[in-house]
Amino acid sequence: MEAGQPVLRVSQNRNLFVKAELRPKYFEELNRISTVTFRLMENKATYTLEELNGRVVSFGKSVDTGNPLLPVLFQVDNRAGFIPGSFIEMFIRTQAGEEVLTVANEAVVEEMGNYFVYVQLTPELFEKRLVKRGRTDGFRTEITTGVSEAERVVSKGAILVKLAQAAGAIDVHSGHVH
Repeated sequence: MEAGQPVLRVSQNRNLFVKAELRPKYFEELNRISTVTFRLMENKATYTLEELNGRVVSFGKSVDTGNPLLPVLFQVDNRAGFIPGSFIEMFIRTQAGEEVLTVANEAVVEEMGNYFVYVQLTPELFEKRLVKRGRTDGFRTEITTGVSEAERVVSKGAILVKLAQAAGAIDVHSGHVH
């Protein structure tokens, strides 16, 4: 080590700016951002903008050929332990005028590229139902076809219903099994 060479760098990570880059097709929705869900890549922990005492700072109003994406900048308290310069997943929720049908993300089961939910027909009878997914906010997923709002969907433990069915422990179409 030589004289005058730095031995450490003091930095503070308590307050961070988080940047998302969106396709221009979402420009009209940027004025209606209501919240954001941040998901860490390493451990899949999720935090909302409100939990991190965050806010929208700004968003781009033009693009160029060097970068055809619109930057959206958020400021957050770093309670989540974000590492500056690292990547995270972000789900930006906007205020929408239309109502949509959503289910908890845990309710949607993927199988060979298709997505299913388990609909409860009777207290002990479940039907595996093919659905088409729409947008997600990191916690809930829009279902565009396959389920109606009046039906009961297994929201916790859907993967357990799938595993029990695959193991032959239950037949989701036969009813009660002892």
